[in-house]
Amino acid sequence: MELKQYMDIEFSGPHIIRKLQEKRLHDHLVYCSKHSPYYQRILKDSCIDFERIRLEQLCELPFTDKSDIEKYNNDFCAVSPVNIVDVVLSSGTTGCPTRIIYTDYDLNRLAYNEKKSFAGCKITANDIVLLTCTMDRCFVAGLAYFLGIRSLGATAIRNGLNTLESQKDIILRMNPSVIVGVPTFLKKLGLYLQNNNIDPVKTAVSKLVCIGEPLRNYNLEPLKIVRDLEEIWQAKTFSTYASTETVTTFCECTAQQGGHLHPDLAVVEIVDENGKVLSSEHTGEVVVTPLSVEGMPLVRFKTGDISFLIDKQCPCGRYSARLGPILGRKKQMMKVRGTTVYPQSIYSALEEINGIDDYYLIVSSETDLSDNITIYVTVNENSCNCEIIQNKLQAKLRVKPKLIITDKEKLAQQVYTPKSRKPVRFIDRR
Repeated sequence: MELKQYMDIEFSGPHIIRKLQEKRLHDHLVYCSKHSPYYQRILKDSCIDFERIRLEQLCELPFTDKSDIEKYNNDFCAVSPVNIVDVVLSSGTTGCPTRIIYTDYDLNRLAYNEKKSFAGCKITANDIVLLTCTMDRCFVAGLAYFLGIRSLGATAIRNGLNTLESQKDIILRMNPSVIVGVPTFLKKLGLYLQNNNIDPVKTAVSKLVCIGEPLRNYNLEPLKIVRDLEEIWQAKTFSTYASTETVTTFCECTAQQGGHLHPDLAVVEIVDENGKVLSSEHTGEVVVTPLSVEGMPLVRFKTGDISFLIDKQCPCGRYSARLGPILGRKKQMMKVRGTTVYPQSIYSALEEINGIDDYYLIVSSETDLSDNITIYVTVNENSCNCEIIQNKLQAKLRVKPKLIITDKEKLAQQVYTPKSRKPVRFIDRR
């Protein structure tokens, strides 16, 4: 396969973008039907003429979900073993890591994807980028960002999941202008610098690319973590979203109005609980068909993440669709007496309440049709009591969960565990 690059296609009109996507979709489906044992079976009875396929017809093809990749893992491989150059492990539905394979072509595609994403943030070859995400343990994130930075011509510092002291020394010695990392960690790093008499504002850091956690709510308004980061660092913050299986990233541009889809690399759909495709700005599950993947191509992959698409032209000038913030995971959806609630909605509401330091929640089953939510919080103001917090949550969420104020040490033991790269704020006991 030959990797064709379309750096400026997103600034072209919708008609040109659509024409390119249909051509790439045709090539992708033909490749899947010829080289992937799994899709040879799945697509053989399709009534769609791939030569004349339109984007609207994609919904006629079956979904692929994580359990399919787990159950038929070897059948998804579309290349000879000799062409596999990298193996990634993604957690499966049973907790058993699922193998995702990349060819050299796929890694070049990944680099191109990240190059486009970083360029949208106005990161250039003149930047020095500190990576605080791991490149080991068969994760792909750190590798993807490194390849994108390298492709862009910028300097990469691969410090990974190192100590705060180590990150501090790197910042002082090497003067990175950009940091890539989990937003809660970047906040902790900024506060650590302040506690060591170093003003983050006076460092060279001017941009923070945030991974793993959302930065904005449904209305694209910044969450409290964004305000905290920008106050601590006085740096521009950008949100990015990706999944291991799709080899595709959706990153904000300078307008910070959703993660841009690179139309030459993926087709994205939003579907409801019944699998029906929803129109733009309606919330549902994110389904991605990553285009032009060689090693493990996928068709209509259900990510399990909940979001929405924006198809209006972005203030930056791009016509490419944008993916809104991830509002939750499908499997984390809670029903409380007829009201649907996602953890991220609760997090956003809690972060807007003055006096709350930290939090996590536990969900359990009340009946087959309703869940119980218990929220544990720590507070730094005596006036911030259970009744006040519950009333504010009810006003935002239309539900009134049980609330327990606990001490910081107990909460920290639950939320910040060595086994997880991110804070554990959602415990599902259903």
